Amino acid sequence: MIKADLHIHTAYSMDSVSGLEQVIEHCRKIGINCLAIADHNTISGALKMQEIAPFQIIVAEEILTSGGEVIGLFLKKEISAKLPIEETIARIKEQNGLVCIPHPYDTLRFSAFRNQLLESIIPQIDIIEVFNARSLFPGGSDKAKLLAQKHNKLASAGSDAHIASEVGRAYVEMPDFNGKDEFLTALAKGKIFGRRSSPAVHFASTWARLKKRFF
Repeated sequence: MIKADLHIHTAYSMDSVSGLEQVIEHCRKIGINCLAIADHNTISGALKMQEIAPFQIIVAEEILTSGGEVIGLFLKKEISAKLPIEETIARIKEQNGLVCIPHPYDTLRFSAFRNQLLESIIPQIDIIEVFNARSLFPGGSDKAKLLAQKHNKLASAGSDAHIASEVGRAYVEMPDFNGKDEFLTALAKGKIFGRRSSPAVHFASTWARLKKRFF
C-alpha cells in the first residue's frame, strides 16, 4: 500500500514557496510516497518533480476556468486558464487525463463551483475531492462525499499544501499503481485519512502571493 497526497502545490504556483527538495524531504519524514503535483495553471513543477522525486509523481494542474477550479490528472500538456469549463474538460480528456473537482463545497473560495454548474458537468467528472485539509468547515466535506456517492464517482483527498509542512495532512492509502487505469482501480480501493490544517496557513499563501508579485 502507498500513501498518496493527491493535491499539493509547489513554488511553481503563484501562492506557494515550497521548494521541490523541501517537499521531498518532508515526504520522507512522514511516509508519503505518492504525490499529485497540482500547481495553479502550470505543470512545470510537476514535470520537474517527476525527474527528481524518489517516489511516484502524478503530473496534474489545478486549472482556473470561467466557472471554477478543476484538477486535471495524468497530463502531458499544460492547459490555459480561464477557458470555459467544458473546453477545459475536453482538453483534459484529449490527453487521456482524469477530471477531478477539488473542494467543491468550500463556500469561502470564490473558485469553488456553484451547485447548478457542478451538476451540469457531473457526467464528465471522474473524481471528486471529498477531503481537503485547507477547507475550514466539515460540512463541505460531508456534502462532497454525498455528491460522490450519489453519482457513483471516485473519491480523493489532498492536503492542498502550499507550504511543505502541510503535505500529508490528507492522503489516500491505496494499492500501488502504474498509470492512469491502474490508478483508478487503486483509488476505488483506497481509504481516506486527514486532519484539517490551521487557518494560519492561508496567511502564508497570501504572503507568498504578495512576495512574488511585488518583490
